[in-house]
Amino acid sequence: MPIWKKLLHAVIPATILLAGPVQAQDVWITPDLPFFEFEAGGEFHVIERDQDNNATISDAFAKTSRACPPFCIQPMIIADGVQTVGEVELLDFIEDFVEPGGGFLIDARVESFFLAGTIPGSVNLPFNMFSASDANPFLDQLLNLLGGEPLPSGDWNFDNAAELLLFCNGPWCGQSPRAILNLLDIGYPADRLYYYRGGMQSWASMGLSVVVPE
Repeated sequence: MPIWKKLLHAVIPATILLAGPVQAQDVWITPDLPFFEFEAGGEFHVIERDQDNNATISDAFAKTSRACPPFCIQPMIIADGVQTVGEVELLDFIEDFVEPGGGFLIDARVESFFLAGTIPGSVNLPFNMFSASDANPFLDQLLNLLGGEPLPSGDWNFDNAAELLLFCNGPWCGQSPRAILNLLDIGYPADRLYYYRGGMQSWASMGLSVVVPE
């Protein structure tokens, strides 16, 4: 089933936790938050940090240098009005918008990356699904799902648009920035878009929970 249909039917694939909750929490997320629990898409999730003090980042995210282009360092500010966030703010976003149903945490990477591991509670909407190109058959359905309403003029009304937090592989990955810029070009409100610049590389470097979609 195409990914947009899965999301359209509010089906988030069942997941396997790579790092589950443990009884003794020595490595907390913040001084006040040992772990983070939430429900999204009918599934219960736990986000915590790896409790092994000797743990290191995986080889997949250990590289410091990739050919640019295409793997160029992304700016901290993608566009005016779009808020760049870190890990703690991402958890706040889940609590404020994802769990109540008013927003989506979007993994904007291509599906092969998503299937290798992602942030709990995220949905996979690859960056090219937000392209306004005539070759993209999913855009209208996707914008409707995100709260957009088509206007007779061909434009979109985003008064009821969902809050979206997008991420990809890391500060050198341009997939979520491209998705954000495409949304802005379509008219999506900048103040309802958030950019987790650190992406999976920063998430992994913090030892935070990763899930593998089934």
